[in-house]
Formats: sequence, C-alpha cells, structure tokens
Amino acid sequence: MTSPRSMRPRALAFALVVVACLAGIAGYARHVVHQANAPAATGAPLAYAPLAAVPASSGRPFALFRSTALGDSYGHVTLARLDDPAGPRQFAPISCDRVHYAAGAGVCLVAERGALTVYRAILFDDRFAIRKKLDLAGPPSRARVSPDGSKAAFTVFINGHAYSNPGFTTRTSIVDATSGASLVDDLEAWPVVRDGAPFKAADFNFWGVTFAHDGPRFYATLGSGGKTWLVEGDLATHQMRVVAGDVECPSLSPDGKRIAFKRRETGNAGGRILWHVAVLDLASGKVTVLASETRSVDDQVEWNGDDEILYSMPLDSQQSAAETDVWAIAADGSKPSHLLLPFAFSPAVVR
Repeated sequence: MTSPRSMRPRALAFALVVVACLAGIAGYARHVVHQANAPAATGAPLAYAPLAAVPASSGRPFALFRSTALGDSYGHVTLARLDDPAGPRQFAPISCDRVHYAAGAGVCLVAERGALTVYRAILFDDRFAIRKKLDLAGPPSRARVSPDGSKAAFTVFINGHAYSNPGFTTRTSIVDATSGASLVDDLEAWPVVRDGAPFKAADFNFWGVTFAHDGPRFYATLGSGGKTWLVEGDLATHQMRVVAGDVECPSLSPDGKRIAFKRRETGNAGGRILWHVAVLDLASGKVTVLASETRSVDDQVEWNGDDEILYSMPLDSQQSAAETDVWAIAADGSKPSHLLLPFAFSPAVVR
C-alpha cells in the first residue's frame, strides 16, 4: 500500500499542474476579453487577411509588426494602415519574434523551438521571399534595417535575458541586408573614443543599433559598469565615439536631428527599474522626458514621421512580449500617449 509520505510529492506535482492550467486559462480569458474590447476602443472590428507583398508607397503610411492577436495571424509579420489602425489587417507567411523593415528589405529574428532551440536572423524582401538565414549566438533582442534597405543590425543575448539583469552580455552585428555578408561581426571589437581619448573596459556591451539616412553612420548603446552611453559609429572607419550619457535603445528621427530612447530610473519602491521615453536633441544636447507616459517602456521605439513615437507595451504587469499593444506619444510631450495598434509588437513604419 502506498504510504501517505510517498504520496506527498505526487500531490504536490498534481497541484502545480492544476495551478499552471488555471493560470493558462486565466491568461487566455484575459486575452480574449482584451481582444473583444479593443475594437470598441479603436472604433472598428479587427479583420485579417493574407499578405503576399509589401505594398508600394502610395502616400498612406503603414506599419509592419509582429501580431500578438490570437488566431491565424499570431506571431506573423502583419500590416496595418496608420491612417486606419483599426481597419483590415494583412499577415505575411513569415513568423518572427522581432521584425524590422525599410525600403524593400526586412529582418526577422526568430527562435526555432524544439528539442534544441535554434536562433536565427532571416533576411527577406518585399514579397517575403527569404534572402538569407543567419545563425544567431543567443536569444534575439533588437533589430533594425537602415532607411535605404542596404543594412540590417541585430542584437542577441549571450548571457542573461534582460537589460535589467546584472551580468548580461550581448552581441551586436551588422550585415548586408541583401546578401547577408557580415559588415560587423561584433561591435565589441571596434575602438571607442570618449572626450578625445580611447575608452575601453572588459565589460563593454553594445545593443540597439539605429542607422542614419546618410551612408555609413549609425548610433547604438554602449553599456559598462552599470552605466550607458550613446555612441556614434562609422562603417567606413570602423570606429565609434561617445556622444552622450544615460541613453539606451536609441532610435534616430527621420530628420536626423533627434534620438528617442529609453531612460532608466532607479531607486523606486522594491528596487524596481523603470524606463521612460525620452528625446535627445543632438545639436543642443537637451533631453526631454515624455512624462505623460508613466508606465515602464522597455523597448527600442520607432518614429512615425518626425512628430510621433511608437512603442510596445504588455497588456498587463507580466511584461510579456506574448501579449502586447503598440502605443503612440507625441515626440515633444505635448499630448498624452494613446493606444494605436492593438495586438502588435516590434513596429516598423513605412511612409
């Protein structure tokens, strides 16, 4: 006969399974309720259809993003018109964890899960034909395509899985967006100058590339010793210089004059780290924190023209990329944030 003592582990295991199932049911119910309420908030029901190609520019801006809506579109690259964000959506055959697109070139970062998880960067064209698959050294984090569609950058975690975790390490690479040929294998190999002198430390990490519109220049985050800097790099000289401090996940405005980024706030109750959306004027060095967004924005934001910034937010406090919306806020902080694209993540604006 089975003793009560031997039954305890089984009972505990059964209880854990029940709790996990209930949590999954609750999560599904929360998502369904949000999906039912979102159309009311945006004025129209969400409808989805297949997408065979990225449309040519017609004066109507749109966003490509990762869909987080339950159903056939989930995880797929999806298109929505920005002048009708609650209107019909189209989803492509490609699925991504993070995506970016510009000028006929896209990059899709994906985790192919199985007995052994494999991470890849997939380069694709405007008809979603795959140009190249590249193996990645760890879980995907950030991705960007240059405005002219010639280059793609991506950051992966080598150790750790979040920028708030101590001891994380990253690798940031830049490739030709058509051929996949490596332009920068790892930004850590490049020299950095700060205040006219060489700047180097053993714990350097780089992430969050954003490309300039003119030629070989780009910006990225440099992290070291618990601090962050904005660096400007040049693919022609293979050098970087420090531009400003306290900048993470930069995004260069279309006019090339401002950097939108997330600014870290520490010292909060419970030791929590919060990120606020901020804008740096490159000429004056002035930083404007967009205080009307009080939630923590842990994302590399995207510009919608020169006047608006887009970013992803989880549906609740779980901070999960599985359930997210895309929000918008005025770049000068003059207007409060608002929900733009329900069930969306990792937006890329095409104008």
